[in-house]
Amino acid sequence: MEALKGRDPMAIPAILVAGHGPFVWGATPKSAALNALILEECARMAWFTRQLNPDITAIPDALRDRHFFRKHGNSATYGQEKVV
Repeated sequence: MEALKGRDPMAIPAILVAGHGPFVWGATPKSAALNALILEECARMAWFTRQLNPDITAIPDALRDRHFFRKHGNSATYGQEKVV
């Protein structure tokens, strides 16, 4: 819960917990199941990446945030226009 404090839980609808399986959620059971599939695919890609390059490092936080916030948030610039 501390990791989600002050954040929109629907913006990142999954969390990994040490010593436990992942938790996923969504607005509907169908969307939660889709989020579980997406998380599994991300884990699969991460596993293959580590197999190809064990010395791989994470991208810088600024680059990660740039890609995240261009799709999410008040000033998103990616994707379809929001309908209000």
